[in-house]
Amino acid sequence: MADLKSTDLIRKLIAFDTTSRESNLELIAFVQDYLLGFGVESLLVHSEDGTKANLYATLGDAGKSGIMLSGHTDVVPVDGQTWDTDPFQVTEQDGKLFGRGTADMKSFIAIVLAYVPVFLERGLTTPIHLAFSHDEEIGCIGVRRLIDKLKDMPVKPAMCIVGEPTSMQVVTGHKGKRSFTANVRGLESHSALAPKGVNAVEYAAELVTYLKNMARRIEKDGPFDDLYEVTHTTVHTGMISGGVQLNIVPKTCRMEFEFRYLAIDDPDALEAEIRGYAKDTLEPLMHAVSPDTGIDIECYNDMPGLELNADEEVVTFVKALAGRNDHAKVAFGTEAGLFHTRVNIPTVVCGPGDIAHAHKPNEFITLDQIAKAEAFMDRLVNEVCAS
Repeated sequence: MADLKSTDLIRKLIAFDTTSRESNLELIAFVQDYLLGFGVESLLVHSEDGTKANLYATLGDAGKSGIMLSGHTDVVPVDGQTWDTDPFQVTEQDGKLFGRGTADMKSFIAIVLAYVPVFLERGLTTPIHLAFSHDEEIGCIGVRRLIDKLKDMPVKPAMCIVGEPTSMQVVTGHKGKRSFTANVRGLESHSALAPKGVNAVEYAAELVTYLKNMARRIEKDGPFDDLYEVTHTTVHTGMISGGVQLNIVPKTCRMEFEFRYLAIDDPDALEAEIRGYAKDTLEPLMHAVSPDTGIDIECYNDMPGLELNADEEVVTFVKALAGRNDHAKVAFGTEAGLFHTRVNIPTVVCGPGDIAHAHKPNEFITLDQIAKAEAFMDRLVNEVCAS
């Protein structure tokens, strides 16, 4: 059992407003000072503008490959949400801790930090690596600079556990995601002369319709993976805007769309199909009126999925720590896919809390989930320590 109460550290971490639009440097400085108090130095990998940082530290022999425990420090906004308590001050009630980030996912980080002195006092035979990132909630952006550092390290972690809220179930897969903007360039005209213009909104609407038909086709024909709640790849348009007023044929329209794909699906083929429809079907119709028109599609976020076989070492190891024989896959994305595909570190997702309680007003984690995570850590201590 940890010397320091995990709940005390949860309270400290929640008190830092690390909404993704804000800096996380105060929280990172707290963690850095906390680790230094046990003689553990940290590597900080800052964002390009220097306002945020990832933290990487090793407990034990840095020259040996060990187990990485990973979590993100940022949280989603509370804007427009009605909370019964202060979201940045933990409130305990009815066996629950309420606060922004309690479920997703500062509780995991706090529990890991609470066990730092335990690992060190017991004597590590296998090192523990800590990786705490920023800007996960806006597309797993921040961890990519840390990953670039990890690629160049002479010794990399042998495996990784990302502590996103899974109710301590071992997650072996999640969908990948690609996010796009499409800017449609039309030609203005008076609406009374509509055929002489190129209506950017209407062409955007044709692209949205095509995306919806893709989604229906995939929902009907697959491929499918029954371990997911939504068993197929999804295609979704989330935002669209264009036009000035009704009697002007709109010159521009902007839309954002995404697909969240299964590992057994081909994201390159999906993207190529969408681009092909815009280039080969829509643009020729637009160019027949004006060659200056067109559709510019940009992929602004590419987040790889995660897919592991149930018999891989990291899966069986973490199942033993969690005291479970089952495994699952989740619809939401995590940094696990990046660690697994970009650095070749076998990675699973397993952490306390329920994703259903995250991102909402009155977000909470139960004390029972904290106790289960501490039991997980107790087993990990027994695995990696000499005594």
